[in-house]
Amino acid sequence: MSQPLSEQTIALVKATVPALEAHGLGIVHEMYSRMFQNPDIRDLFNQSHHGDAGSQPRALTAAILAYASNIENLGALAPAVERIAQKHVGLQILPEHYPHVAEALVGAIKAVLGESATDEILAAWGEAYWFLANILIAREDRIYTDQKDTTGGWNGWRDFRVEEVIRESSVINSFILRPVDGGPVMRHKPGQYLTFWFEIAGHPPVKRNYSISAAANGETYRISVKREPHGLASGWLHDEVKEGTLLKVAAPAGEFFLGDHADRPIVLLSGGVGLTPMVAMLEALVERGVDIPVQYIHGTHDRDTHAMRGHTRALAEKGKAIQVIDFHQTPLKDEVKGLDYEEAGIITDEWLAASTPVQHAEYYICGPRPFLRHAVSTLSLAGVPSDRIHYEFFGPADELLAA
Repeated sequence: MSQPLSEQTIALVKATVPALEAHGLGIVHEMYSRMFQNPDIRDLFNQSHHGDAGSQPRALTAAILAYASNIENLGALAPAVERIAQKHVGLQILPEHYPHVAEALVGAIKAVLGESATDEILAAWGEAYWFLANILIAREDRIYTDQKDTTGGWNGWRDFRVEEVIRESSVINSFILRPVDGGPVMRHKPGQYLTFWFEIAGHPPVKRNYSISAAANGETYRISVKREPHGLASGWLHDEVKEGTLLKVAAPAGEFFLGDHADRPIVLLSGGVGLTPMVAMLEALVERGVDIPVQYIHGTHDRDTHAMRGHTRALAEKGKAIQVIDFHQTPLKDEVKGLDYEEAGIITDEWLAASTPVQHAEYYICGPRPFLRHAVSTLSLAGVPSDRIHYEFFGPADELLAA
């Protein structure tokens, strides 16, 4: 367990907030430059999120600033810490990796801030780093232990064979995965993801997270992947991965998953390929036989990009109180309202506030960042408490040390 931070350390770290506001991005770029000199550390990270135009440096800069600003009130960062720990477990980050980050962070602060980074300030940041690191290491150890001890669970990378490839839409393919060793697989919580290690010719190892798009069955997993423009991993999956392809997979992880809400309506809200965890949740709700009202609201461009529409409609027919509502932003000329979609255009603030039980429901949201931000803002302004808004987004986490 981490020892409490000293008052001196708290004061010194908070004193660096103005410098972080001015030079934080430079510190983060310098930190990554130092870490990535070690190939073993570099390969832990999703390189598409890094570089001068990458989103991860900006996210980490904001996270370091948030940590410094809340150094005396770390309880406010508890949800972020859980998200980071889950992400680290997916990426197979281990205790021996943490000293490399510590050395790079302190060295970057010294390099960028120069003489203003006194020995006292560097020591304070070293203490603050290891305080958080020890919390993460302890939490990650518990997650690794739970994975190993669960039926069908494992640590490290396990070989899976692609059993089937399914064309879901013009941009989304599903992949059914079965373990090569023939054993059972850990029953994931609907909404969690798998982390993959891809060997793509001409590139360093590629790590990606993909939500599991089916409820747990103890035998296989399904992921559903959108081909992204210029996407290295998604392009490889769509173009090269066939039935029989072997993939390295880490055990299910993630803090975004369907809870047990016996007394509240549930609203599942997704945009684009954000439907993947929602389909897993919808399948699980049908299997549970829940009789609480469930709405699944999905937005996409048109019929061609709409994946799994037939599947979600079939699930709604099996369920006791499930309603599926699909929005097509720009329906094709031959699309028929009521047959291909329910609503034309985007999911508006007014529609969401008026057509969902905002005073009572639990909301689960997944989609691209603009969609997510808009939905969360709309629901918050409509009076939905933050603890009833659960969400998952794509890209790097906006928290400290997210890889």
